Amino acid sequence: KVRFLIKKIHQNIHFLYKKLNMSLLIVGGTGTLGRQIVLQALTKGYPVRCIVRNFRKANFLKEWGAELIYGDLSQPETIPPCLQGISAIIDASTSRPSDEDDLKTVDWDGKLALIEAAKAANIQRFVFCSSQNVEQFLNIPLMEMKYGIEVKLKESGIPYTIFRLAGFYQGLIEQYAIPVLENLPILVTNENTCVSYMDTQDIAKFCLRSLQLPQTIDKTFVLGGPKGWVSSEIISLCEQLAGQSAKVNRVPLALLKLVSQIFGFFEWGQNISDRLAFAEILNVENDFSKSTFDLYKTFKIEVTE
Repeated sequence: KVRFLIKKIHQNIHFLYKKLNMSLLIVGGTGTLGRQIVLQALTKGYPVRCIVRNFRKANFLKEWGAELIYGDLSQPETIPPCLQGISAIIDASTSRPSDEDDLKTVDWDGKLALIEAAKAANIQRFVFCSSQNVEQFLNIPLMEMKYGIEVKLKESGIPYTIFRLAGFYQGLIEQYAIPVLENLPILVTNENTCVSYMDTQDIAKFCLRSLQLPQTIDKTFVLGGPKGWVSSEIISLCEQLAGQSAKVNRVPLALLKLVSQIFGFFEWGQNISDRLAFAEILNVENDFSKSTFDLYKTFKIEVTE
């Protein structure tokens, strides 16, 4: 027992030393989730580098203190220079389901190239932000690719942590709040499904805390908020805050599937396709309230933080 305890102490000391000397590369730093990861990482004192295609668009990250470096997942040759001196990668990037041209180029070919470059650079940890229920929706191209990248990352030999995410609270602003305020119709399905939305600030905490905890290496975690919401509850709350009624159009999920099959990803049908993709994925009941507190305990995060 004494030898075992000494070995564990040495392992934890070595892990802590690596953490204190860890530099981060954030992929998708300008996105809704990525910017929260960048901000919190800088606040915690990590050296942060962000791979960007548009320096002007990402200038706010530089003002926060992050280093910007040009890189494009659609151009694999630009990736290896971004990893020089980097210890860990956090990939919070994703394409829109309707960006059919970008899907294979970025979310498959590009991320495979990122994994290969990470292996060559001897990256100590790769944190990948995936989506809930991916294995159940392999008929949706984006989900098929996310699931495939999960598999490739597990096979790579790189120490990894995968987070399967539910919806973001921030996404509800565009989906519900703005349409109510601007008196625009809200398209919802006729399914009363609970979705445990989560704040991107909280997701960022989990991503960064995983770098400090050796027990999260080579593990997959499903993240969701402590409360499950149905669309009618969210709409009702928006109506109360806005002081006006919402225009709600309820459409059967089966009809949305049929419309998507007919119109595919034509330009004027992209919004329908986007909604369909996430309506299908989130249509699987996922109330994380029972397991959320266990996750907070595992990651040593206070629920009140």
